[in-house]
Amino acid sequence: MNRIELGRKIKEARLAKKMTQSDVAGDFITRNMLSQIESGAANPSLKTLEYLTSVLDISIQTLLPDGRTAEKNETENSLYESLLDMKEFFSEENYEGALEAAQQLFDTALYDEACAVAARSYMSMAALSEKEKDFSKAADYAYKAYEYAEKGMYASRDITTASTLLLNRVAEKLKI
Repeated sequence: MNRIELGRKIKEARLAKKMTQSDVAGDFITRNMLSQIESGAANPSLKTLEYLTSVLDISIQTLLPDGRTAEKNETENSLYESLLDMKEFFSEENYEGALEAAQQLFDTALYDEACAVAARSYMSMAALSEKEKDFSKAADYAYKAYEYAEKGMYASRDITTASTLLLNRVAEKLKI
C-alpha cells in the first residue's frame, strides 16, 4: 500500500474517533511523526502500525488497500512462494520438482509462468531421456513440452520446434 493512502486511512480513523494527533501519539510516538504518517511523508514501522490500530480501535485489515483481507494476502504470499520454489527447482535442474510446483500454479494467476516452466522442464527431461536412450520417455516428455510450449503468454516457438525435432529423431530410432 502506498504511504499516502495509508496515512489518509489513519487520519480518517482518528477523526472518526474525534481524537487529536496528541491523543493518538501518546507516549509511543511524537505528534510530529503521526503528522508525517498521516500526510504520507513517513511510513510507520509494523510496531507503530500495531500501536495505532490498538489506540484507534481498528483492525489492520481496515488499513489494507481495496478491502483486501489478511487471507487474500496469505494466498498471494503462498502463490509467490510456489513460484519461487518452481524457479529454484528448475535452476537446480530438479525438473520433476519444478513440474510439481508448476502443477500448483496452473489454476492461478501464475498460469502463464507455470506453463513456461513446465514446457522447459519437459523439454529438458526429454533431452536427458534421449541421451539415456529411453526413447519412449523422451517422446512422452517432448510431446508434453510441445503442448505446454503452445500455452500462455510465454508460448515458445523455440520449444515447440525443439520438441518436434526431438520427436522426429526418436521416431526414426523407434522406426515409427
